[in-house]
Amino acid sequence: MNGETTGTPAPATTPSATTPTATTSTAPSARQVWTRVRGAALVVAVVLIGGLVLATVRSTDSHGALDPRSTDPHGSRAVAELLEERGVTLTLATTLDKATAATNPETTLLVAAPDLLTDSQRSTLSSTLRNSAGRTVLLGAGSPSLGALAPGVTSAPGTAVTNLSPACALPAATRAGSVDLGGERYEVALGTTADSCYPSDGLPTLVRLPGTGTTDTVLLGSPDILHNARLDQQGNASLALQLLGSRPHLVWYLPSLYDASVDAPEDDTTGNFLALVPSGWLWGALQLALAALLAAVWRGRRLGPLVTERLPVALRASEAAEGRARLYRKANARDRAASVLRAATRTRLAPLLGVPTRDAHSPELLLTALSSRLPGTTADPKGLLFGPAPADDSTLIRLADQLDALEREVRTS
Repeated sequence: MNGETTGTPAPATTPSATTPTATTSTAPSARQVWTRVRGAALVVAVVLIGGLVLATVRSTDSHGALDPRSTDPHGSRAVAELLEERGVTLTLATTLDKATAATNPETTLLVAAPDLLTDSQRSTLSSTLRNSAGRTVLLGAGSPSLGALAPGVTSAPGTAVTNLSPACALPAATRAGSVDLGGERYEVALGTTADSCYPSDGLPTLVRLPGTGTTDTVLLGSPDILHNARLDQQGNASLALQLLGSRPHLVWYLPSLYDASVDAPEDDTTGNFLALVPSGWLWGALQLALAALLAAVWRGRRLGPLVTERLPVALRASEAAEGRARLYRKANARDRAASVLRAATRTRLAPLLGVPTRDAHSPELLLTALSSRLPGTTADPKGLLFGPAPADDSTLIRLADQLDALEREVRTS
């Protein structure tokens, strides 16, 4: 039987029972693995250490956005120092308990991110505000916090921060003039007493809700007027100092994950965490991810094209053919075996019949040349070379014999 074999058979070496055989392994050793990866490991370690140091230094210096200790463009140290120069004492609170404990009629309570508070925290804060005679300033309050902290006001689609005119009679707004406001816009319910200022497309971005006595609540759609980078523009400083400096004491409340009053089962815990992480750490993580991606691309390009390697064991061509035949038999792949036999026969017949090898599997060309070479043959060349798959093993064996006979007949003709 003709097999689908290529190459020259190599002699197989059989070790004797007394001769020790060397174990051949293609797996790299630990030293080889370390040699390959030590460069990338060093680069990753340097980037990781540098990123952590940079993020730590930046977070230590900036303290995050709207922090009165921060000198970054989005920090608020400038307005804090101006308030202190005017005799306003400032208390920084990172927990709700500290913020509410410092609240009294002589206090302005600034809540930097009211939407980050949990439902229980908002309830506690609302109760404190009702019992206080001071002022509360909510920065960027949206739908999650308006219902509890500013009844009668609902949130509207936000807008970009731009220069807006007061368009109201609130003394602090008229004295400040145009300022940089935007962000959240508000709709005040009918019958609710409020000062609506700095409208954008007809909806205010600053709302003051008076309470009993000297109590009032101020909603600022955007905290940009408190940023260091914008404080000296337009009337931003004037409005910020009037809103935050109307009482002798200011409590600056920055919500924190370390607050014991935070409820663990809140649905937006992930969002709260990301919002409270200092920007330096987020940028450091992004830099590390980019460095890891570049290192992966670099290592992938270093591998280069595939190369051939000598096999650790030499096999005879006959053994390879026999092994493949056993696999076909085990899988009952008579169709595949017949296809291999026919394809091999066609490939060998084509040069003998003057047909190019690339056309060896074309029935029109190969059968025409075969009929011209063997005009009186009794075999069915088309059935032998391009017929259906054998139905059983005996038919497959008979097909192999007939293919051998046809090839011998062509060679001897």
